Amino acid sequence: MTHILNIGSSMGNVTYMFLSTILVFVMTPGLAFFYGGLVQKKNSLTMMLQTFIAIGVVGLLWIFGGFSLVFGKDIGGFIGNPAQFFAFHNLLFDINHNYGAYIPFILFFMYQLMFAIITLPLMTGAAADRLTIGGWIKFLICWMILAYFPVAHWIWGGGFLEKMGFVDFAGGTVIHVAAAFSGLAAILYLGKRIEHNKAKQKPSNMGLVGIGAALLLFGWFGFNAGGTLNASDKAAIIITNTAVASIAAMILWTIIAYFHDGHKFSFTEPLVGAVAGLATITPASGYVKPLGALIIGFLAAIVCFFFVQFANKMGWDDALDVWGVHGMGGLLGTIAIGCFASPLINGIQAGWHQFWIQLFGVLLVAIYDMVITFIILYILDHITNIRTTREQQIKGLDQTLLNQTYDGKEDD
Repeated sequence: MTHILNIGSSMGNVTYMFLSTILVFVMTPGLAFFYGGLVQKKNSLTMMLQTFIAIGVVGLLWIFGGFSLVFGKDIGGFIGNPAQFFAFHNLLFDINHNYGAYIPFILFFMYQLMFAIITLPLMTGAAADRLTIGGWIKFLICWMILAYFPVAHWIWGGGFLEKMGFVDFAGGTVIHVAAAFSGLAAILYLGKRIEHNKAKQKPSNMGLVGIGAALLLFGWFGFNAGGTLNASDKAAIIITNTAVASIAAMILWTIIAYFHDGHKFSFTEPLVGAVAGLATITPASGYVKPLGALIIGFLAAIVCFFFVQFANKMGWDDALDVWGVHGMGGLLGTIAIGCFASPLINGIQAGWHQFWIQLFGVLLVAIYDMVITFIILYILDHITNIRTTREQQIKGLDQTLLNQTYDGKEDD
């Protein structure tokens, strides 16, 4: 045991990463509650189940090859060696691995697992009510293997984008852009819900929405600042950037929504605005100064709100505005690195060179994930039943798919 933990690091760094890992994990049930409260009551349990089940499905994929495909030895710039860390191989004693510089390598394995778990569940808010439970699980497995693992390797595991100089500190591209643009592809492929009028579909449980948002905001500090892998001055700056961007976006989004909605306040709008700010600062959080984070937060409110309205005008049935908030927020934050990055924070200098690298990388990931999503859905749709029926959507997915309702009653 002494050999395993002998990594030349203080226990403070290890404790810091324990807490960061737990904080990121808390975001997954937070997302389940947030989405579960926003959808109609008759579909709430199904929505939450799709998020919770990802913990188990993605966890097993991560253990049996996923982690290796992302962080294993680079193969041609596109994927990692699938056998290097398969089934915990080399995780306990590979203490000199680059990612284990400050913490036990197996703790890095767990920290990164939390990111993998929450990624595709973000998409469920976009294509809500259109996939069966079995269809969702099949899609989740295929998408993680063909989309998440390769993209994460390109950017975080020594792949070709990382070698080009593309950076994404905490997942604005790897997670938010990938999930949201995949969600857009799913929306376009699966079509609209039978009941897709947002004005008539009010959130089913505002208390659940509030709890979910609180857990997301709480966990996001570990989501962003944990990327330092140690308790340091840089981590303090990242936590500040995370809070500042969220604050700025929350207030400006609330003001914009107030005038857009006829001088009326809403409980949900400040929460959505805060999430937009968080999604946008995520890729840039480890590269910009707090003033830059403040500007990025204000831009997030303007840009994300615009694209939410744009999606509505285009007639896209993005049930919970995932593409406008997470997709365009992640894209904006990724590009903003080229505008606001300070070499004093993490060695990255803003400028045209970095800007074009960031733009190329984020657009490549968005296009790749949309194409992969189309292909996966097309194949699954033609070989198995993945779509919910008209009758299931009208009656409610909780009763028809789970034989349960929100109040715990079973449908006899």
